[in-house]
Amino acid sequence: MQEILKININKANLTGINLNEGNFKRANLIGVELIEADLKGFHLKGANLREANLEGANLDGVNLREANLKWTNLKKTNLEGADLREANLVGIDLSEANLRKAKLDGANLEGAILRGANLEGATLRGVNLEGANLNWTMLRGANLLESYLLWTNLTGANLEWTNLMKVNLGWANLRWANLEGANLEGANLEGAKFRDAHYLTFDQLSKVKTLYDTKLNVELLNSLRKEHAHLFNR
Repeated sequence: MQEILKININKANLTGINLNEGNFKRANLIGVELIEADLKGFHLKGANLREANLEGANLDGVNLREANLKWTNLKKTNLEGADLREANLVGIDLSEANLRKAKLDGANLEGAILRGANLEGATLRGVNLEGANLNWTMLRGANLLESYLLWTNLTGANLEWTNLMKVNLGWANLRWANLEGANLEGANLEGAKFRDAHYLTFDQLSKVKTLYDTKLNVELLNSLRKEHAHLFNR
């Protein structure tokens, strides 16, 4: 396959085009319109897609490692199995996107919108999700080891069997979230809101780093204060 490297189609409109398994490695695609385009298996490592519009596009298995997707519209896209490791995803809109088993380790998702997205089985180790919107997001079985979720909105999110070990969930909102089987060992829960969260247990919370100013249901809060008072110290 012939490589297409460092090309520039800045702000081009390629809506609906089929570019199956092409190679746009390090390409300049700033502001490009690729609505509902078929980019399955595409190689876009290091490409610049800042402010591009790919709503509804098929990005199944695409390589976007180290790509710049700042403020890009990826609503309702198919990114199953995609490689987004170390990508710049600041302010990206991934509402209702399919990211099952995607790789996002080390990515910067500060302020990103992932409302209703499916990240089941995805890897997000060491990602920055500060201030991100993950309302009603599917994260069942995802790996968020040592990730940064300060002020993140996880209202109604499905976190069943999710690895949240050593994550920073300071001041995050997890109201109505499903935390059945989630691993919270060593997590920072300072100021986090867990009232009305589902399937959150004493055992899970007894292994966290801190519960200082954490908002919990009264019964659970009292039990933890009685047996693990040190967790409430700053």
